[in-house]
Amino acid sequence: MKKLVEEFLTYLAGVKNYSYLTIVAYYSDLKDFVKFYEKESFDKGDFSKKIINYLEYLKKKYSPFSIARKISSLRSFFKFLEIEKGLKESPFLFLETPKLPFRLPKVLSLEEIEKLLNACNLNTLLGYRDRTMFELLYATGLRVSELVNLKLDNINLELGLVRVLGKGAKERLIPIGDYALNFLKIYLKEVRPKFLNQKSKNFVFLNKRGAPLTRQRFWQIIKQYAEKCDLKEKVSPHVIRHSFATHLLQGGADLRALQMMLGHASLSTTQIYTHLDYKRLKEVYEKYHPRA
Repeated sequence: MKKLVEEFLTYLAGVKNYSYLTIVAYYSDLKDFVKFYEKESFDKGDFSKKIINYLEYLKKKYSPFSIARKISSLRSFFKFLEIEKGLKESPFLFLETPKLPFRLPKVLSLEEIEKLLNACNLNTLLGYRDRTMFELLYATGLRVSELVNLKLDNINLELGLVRVLGKGAKERLIPIGDYALNFLKIYLKEVRPKFLNQKSKNFVFLNKRGAPLTRQRFWQIIKQYAEKCDLKEKVSPHVIRHSFATHLLQGGADLRALQMMLGHASLSTTQIYTHLDYKRLKEVYEKYHPRA
């Protein structure tokens, strides 16, 4: 089973071209399954019983969201075994994922965004770098992994565009707003050169030692600023992404255009942001309904 999982992960990297972080997530889910599979002692024909026991084990240990993700990973793995290894039928083919409670993403108000941005000290090199990262994150809705892996040749300052290679190696172009663009120009010209060394390569955002920032370090940075301006429970890189999407919709952005900027494969993923815009919905209703 371990060898089959290794082959599957190699397939995801080499054929499907999945990102490193996506492969790590698959590995985590499948490692949990393999560990349980090898621990259970059943006859060869009792595989279905192992699956039932594994699901019972998941229910005791994980939330419905984690269980749904793990089942999805296993379904992909066994589909791979069907195609590549001649498995007759996946035991997860007709297995239903648990019903998930509907959760609206957390979103910051415009005032809270301003508060976070203004918490950066522009008189220091690191403070200016942090403000530039936050401005770009809010201006483009990038995922944190896309932000820290951004290269100089991904940015066109003249056109005000950033080119991103997102999930599934899908490329997209996103406009950069004037505020973020101005900060980015100054950062690249006056701040980034002071961090440069042999480790820097082509990465846009660097730490004080000149190496590219990691996802974990960016999380630490944003949490520090959130705590500084009393937004500790509400702020994460993905909350900034949610805020970007919600504020665009509130301003009248087209849902399909938003889907392209966020890099969502399906429009249904983007539609969750329409649930957040109750205030604007009410304003439209009151404006246009004859008996509002």
